[in-house]
Order: sequence, then structure tokens, then C-alpha cells
Amino acid sequence: MSQPHILLRGDRLALGLPRQELLPEYHRWENDPGTILGYGTQMPTAWEVRAAGWEAQARSEMRRSFEVVRLEDEQAIGMTVLYVDQAVQRAEYIILLAPEARGNHYATEATTLTLDWAFNLAALRGVWLKVLEPNRAGIVAYEKAGFRQAGRLRKAGYWLGRSVDELLMDALPEDFAGPSRVAPSSTD
Repeated sequence: MSQPHILLRGDRLALGLPRQELLPEYHRWENDPGTILGYGTQMPTAWEVRAAGWEAQARSEMRRSFEVVRLEDEQAIGMTVLYVDQAVQRAEYIILLAPEARGNHYATEATTLTLDWAFNLAALRGVWLKVLEPNRAGIVAYEKAGFRQAGRLRKAGYWLGRSVDELLMDALPEDFAGPSRVAPSSTD
């Protein structure tokens, strides 16, 4: 397996370029019951569908993906994605953590690094996300990274077989909790 191509380093995690050789692992994460529950998608994705989508996603000008890498062992433990709308310089944010990486407080740092990239390199005006209301751990992680609740879509998702609200959250550059790994610090 190739070494990760690190783009931005944090304290425990880094953002890197996605690697096609890890597509089977990404597919495993996406079809984990906990992932399906959190996304409210209800059904798994077939390997053929996921494999066919890799090339299209790699060519997409709208979809910018990052592999989340744990620095202590350089293991891929997740993905973050920014779906960029160039017309308004905003993006939708999505995070996926490997089932075995959940519960280690990685979501806040992965989200912070992705917002750092979004605001300080991509010069986006805002980033937004949807999260199912029962996903309290996700909401807390997003708030720590700088997201604020901005609205709700009533009964728009599913959690354990029942309809639940999706919360809309957004972050603006001034909400970014930092610290920035891109911008020079004021002490330099």
C-alpha cells in the first residue's frame, strides 16, 4: 500500500489525497450499519456502483475529497468531502469515519482541518451540512469546529426506522474555531 499524500497536518490527524487502492476500504466504511444509520440512507451501495463512481468523482470539479489520516501510524481512518458550488463560493460538508475510528473524538479535528482548507485555501464564503437530530455526538463535534445551527428540515431523514428532523448547520470564515494550520500565526 502506498504512503498517504499529506496535504494539511493537525495535532493527531492530517488531510491527504484519496487513494484508489483504498476504495474497497472506503466502500466498507460507507456500508457499515452505523454509517447508514448516521446518513439516513437506509440501504447499502453495491461494489459495482461504488467502483464506477470513483472515476466520475475524481473528475468532478464540484467534489473535493480528503482522506483523513491518523498521524501516529499513517492509517486512513476516514474521508471528508466538500461539494463546492462555485457560483456562490459555498460548499456542503460530509464526513465519514471508519467504524473502528469512531468514539475517539476525531470528527472535530477532521472537520476543523477541512474548514481550514475551505476558508484559508479554497477561499469559500461558507460551508454547510445536514445532520440527523438524534446524532448528538456529530452535532457537538461540528459545533466545536465552528458550525452553528441554521435551520431544520422536518422529518427529512431516518434514524432507527423512524422519521427524524435533519438539522442544517453552517460555518462562515469568522466562525472558524481554528487553530489554522494554513495561515501563519500572529507570533511568527
